[in-house]
Amino acid sequence: MAIILAIETSCDETAVAIVNNRQVLSSIVSSQIELHKTYGGVVPELASRQHLEIINPCISQAMEEAGLNWQDIDAIAATCTPGLVGALLVGMAAAKTLAMIYNKPFLGVHHLEGHIYASYLAQPELKPPFLCLLVSGGHTSSIYVKDYGKYELLGSTRDDAAGEAFDKVARLLNLGYPGGPIIDRLAQSGNSKAFPLPEGRISLPDGRGYHPYDFSFSGIKTAVLRLTEKLEAEGEIPVADVAASFQHTVAKVLAKRSVKCALDNGLDTITIGGGVAANSGLRKYLTEAAQKHNLKVYFPPLKFCTDNAAMIACAAAQHFNLGHRSQLDLEVRSRMRIDKVLELYQ
Repeated sequence: MAIILAIETSCDETAVAIVNNRQVLSSIVSSQIELHKTYGGVVPELASRQHLEIINPCISQAMEEAGLNWQDIDAIAATCTPGLVGALLVGMAAAKTLAMIYNKPFLGVHHLEGHIYASYLAQPELKPPFLCLLVSGGHTSSIYVKDYGKYELLGSTRDDAAGEAFDKVARLLNLGYPGGPIIDRLAQSGNSKAFPLPEGRISLPDGRGYHPYDFSFSGIKTAVLRLTEKLEAEGEIPVADVAASFQHTVAKVLAKRSVKCALDNGLDTITIGGGVAANSGLRKYLTEAAQKHNLKVYFPPLKFCTDNAAMIACAAAQHFNLGHRSQLDLEVRSRMRIDKVLELYQ
């Protein structure tokens, strides 16, 4: 048993949660979407300032909601990589201060490992090995989860991340920010087969052809741009049909390549993490594709798809139980490979 208080401030959500191993005792998330909406994306300086303003109230609320005292907390954790450096510094400084004041062990957590652990919150009995498809605004990766803390990157995007492509297409259609939820809603009333779009084939450097695990979304983004220009010149853009066609293609690519990756590597379970895991199209297509091959697929609850501290606390609890601890001089990093997470601990 390990009761962990964790802080997540890697981008534009200020989140604090308390988790007992894989049981969520409290989870507070303060979103900055309205703050950044005017700019069509996250402004790092504004994000850092907002984290500073709201972090202490979030910590107090998390403690109150869990009904715990500081002596009940076994360790303090915070996201240390990857993310916006200024934003990460706010959460790390708060977590280290709490660890020193209350004499608690401290653990730095890799943000992407947190997204992997979001599935553990929904499936407490889940154990490695399995394949995790991590799809968000900044990352699209196929990660082989070999064991706790042991990962191998099998595939990734060569250009835009899936969530980034959703935001850019939403901007082309003048739908606002963030684009993912808006396109998902519009797609429900659109014809997903109205406009065939490219799936983004990848060629290996030596010219051997199609790479089965990597992703590319810059081509489909450009195709939507050309399509909207053509439709606008002809009259009116059927926005719902364009949104549905785009979502259909992206979801189909993610599902098809994830299933192939799992089968080729002898894995019978696929989990999903990241904001795009909330997309209804992806959930539908991946579930159907997995069922055809007798694969199990697990999606985290919608509230744990986007950035949150519960997933960070869950990852920290596993490391804590394995005897891992981080030094208080651990620094934040804007980038770090997922297969290097054990470097964060003694």
